[in-house]
Amino acid sequence: MGIAVCVATYQRPEGLKRLMAGLNQLTFSKGEPPKVEVIVVDNDATGSARELCESFKSDFKWPLQYCIEPQRGISYARNRAIASVSKEAEFVAFIDDDEVPDPAWLEMLLLVQKQYDADVVSGPVIPHFIEENVPDWVIKGRFFEVPRYPTGHLLKVAYTNNVLIRSQVLREMDKLFDERFAITGGEDSHFFMRVYRAGYKLVWADEALVYEWIPESRTNVRWILQRGYRMYSTHGLCERELDPLIQVLPKRMTTGMGRMALGFGLLLPSLLWKRHLFIKALLQIARGAGMLSGLAGRHYEEYKSIHGT
Repeated sequence: MGIAVCVATYQRPEGLKRLMAGLNQLTFSKGEPPKVEVIVVDNDATGSARELCESFKSDFKWPLQYCIEPQRGISYARNRAIASVSKEAEFVAFIDDDEVPDPAWLEMLLLVQKQYDADVVSGPVIPHFIEENVPDWVIKGRFFEVPRYPTGHLLKVAYTNNVLIRSQVLREMDKLFDERFAITGGEDSHFFMRVYRAGYKLVWADEALVYEWIPESRTNVRWILQRGYRMYSTHGLCERELDPLIQVLPKRMTTGMGRMALGFGLLLPSLLWKRHLFIKALLQIARGAGMLSGLAGRHYEEYKSIHGT
């Protein structure tokens, strides 16, 4: 079995170094190891990640391919990665350059794929704060934790921060990562929502762990609210495009306005309780506003800024 692990990177040398070290520690203890290849796509036209990748080659477990995608944008980088995958690869995995996989990460994805005959397998991303002095309200609010499900749970969407895709899916889809989302992000939501609607099977693997290294620049109210706004805006925009508007518009407008109303209703009481509850109320408002913005066809360009090194 062949599998390509794809990484898109942009001016994050420390993060990429941690990730490469983590990929070098991947283990396979429950069967015959697959043939793994690692593809790093540098989205910096100057090739700033080349030297780091070259330094890993001599002691790296897996064949390592480095290439540059000069067109700025995450969609271009991911599409370049897929175009660079060898024909022998039956599966393609994606992981981000600010993450580190558990040693059993890839094996767990493959085992769940086999057990459920899944076309796409996704797993949890666990927050790991780089700085020790993380504000107490960030921890209590659990703002960086994502929903988790029992292994085998069927999904309607997946994300490229921890995912395994059957190569056949990539060959059969009429379009991969949409370039319109190159700077906004959400290209993965749009892609996997289309994959789900095309009838492919998406499954959760709760043991396939990835750890996201979160810099201090993200542990603040502004970033959390902007992120909430962008994610719900993207989801609303994708549903607007992929589903009949007559079905989506009334339902999502009601949901968006309901979130905003709930958030406004909780603002004053939460001020009397705890700070993290007040920020959660603000986040409900941001998410509701984002959903309505997405339904209106608006984009928020999240990837203009880089967080982490």
